[in-house]
Amino acid sequence: MTLTAILSRRQAHRRTFALAWPMILSNITIPLLGLVDTAVIGHLDEAYYLGGVAVGSMIITFLMWMLGFLRMGTTALVAQGHGADDLQAQFEVLKQGLMLALGLALAVLLLQWPILHWGIPLAGGSGDVQQYAAQYFAIRIWGAPAALTNLVLLGFLLGRGQPKVAMWQLLLGNGLNIVLDLLFVVGLGWGVAGAAWASLMAEYGTMALAAVLVWRQLRHGKQLHWQPQLLGMGRLVKLNRDIFLRTLCLQLCFSFVTLMGARLGDSVVAGNAVLMNFLLVISYALDGFAYSAEVEVGRAWGARDRSRLRQAVVLGWFWSGVTALLFTLLFALAGEGMIRMLTDIEAVRSHALHYLSWVVALPLLAFSCFLFDGVYIGAALGRPMRNAMLISALGFFLLWWGFRELGNHGLWLALCGFMLLRGVTLGWHYLVRLKPEVHWQA
Repeated sequence: MTLTAILSRRQAHRRTFALAWPMILSNITIPLLGLVDTAVIGHLDEAYYLGGVAVGSMIITFLMWMLGFLRMGTTALVAQGHGADDLQAQFEVLKQGLMLALGLALAVLLLQWPILHWGIPLAGGSGDVQQYAAQYFAIRIWGAPAALTNLVLLGFLLGRGQPKVAMWQLLLGNGLNIVLDLLFVVGLGWGVAGAAWASLMAEYGTMALAAVLVWRQLRHGKQLHWQPQLLGMGRLVKLNRDIFLRTLCLQLCFSFVTLMGARLGDSVVAGNAVLMNFLLVISYALDGFAYSAEVEVGRAWGARDRSRLRQAVVLGWFWSGVTALLFTLLFALAGEGMIRMLTDIEAVRSHALHYLSWVVALPLLAFSCFLFDGVYIGAALGRPMRNAMLISALGFFLLWWGFRELGNHGLWLALCGFMLLRGVTLGWHYLVRLKPEVHWQA
């Protein structure tokens, strides 16, 4: 099938959007939740309350983000089982994923004291900030079992090609968090502890909802074996290990940008933080098409349908590119106004405007890496993802070292090069090295 033929198929385009738009919409609630948290705590009488929530939340988010492979690995293997029309195989992945999630949650709870006593001082801040960060963390950490379970349940729903169901899980969960935030902090005056309890209870509320949604997917399955099976779990663990290493490299590169920006001055790091919000918006939009690719590629891989696999990649790449172009135009035309809306501090505005051109170029440089991440997750091929990320991370540090004399421009050049390298390395592997038949026979 030619590229022209693929792009001309309306039904395939509709299927791509049907999978992508619910996740794009639900992703919008994530920054909205952060804004509500900030607004609610930010109206208390001291700045250190907001600082404490920011630091405590950052540590929790880092832990959960590093364990995000639970969602990705589950989506990939469930989608393949769905493509092969094997409900028992999907159920086995779900059970194994839940076992792994609860085991990791137990480890996080057992390690909470060293994390608390080392992580918060490492994050810095005044004594008051660290005090309230510790208070926030000590409450939120008990939501780890629900948070990690939610990742697996969300992965199962996405792998089954149920993005609208997954969307309601995220929308209602984040909505509950917002309502409880307002009740506990504004209504009852619980302060920082109220924000922590709101997030904790929202995690368990979301888990209960997700469990019902998953049960509805399984209730018509006949003769499902409910006893957990360890056979085959090695594949899930191996895939999750590779995704974890890939995520660790990604986090190191982004953290390096923040740390080196801080060395260049408070206004520079603040200006970078404003611009990184634009990257966050890009990632939320492009992740929708990455989720679509995960599901469609996983189904094609499970059904051993090379034509459908190619169609999913081409359509995902095409619409990701169109979306990236729209963002580039948006940032070029309205970026200055957006920066002025985000901050009133003139020094921060000045620095953000000075480096805005990098963000204008970033969507077109980065969209391929988001799409191909989804492709390789769907194919459950963690090793190429890991290797591509290692090469790209090496490229990032080499670019920064070679252009470090340019200061913050050198940092942004390295970041843009890093995102481009991720897309190029995975794209090259897909075009030159990926031979589905070899993997299917194995």
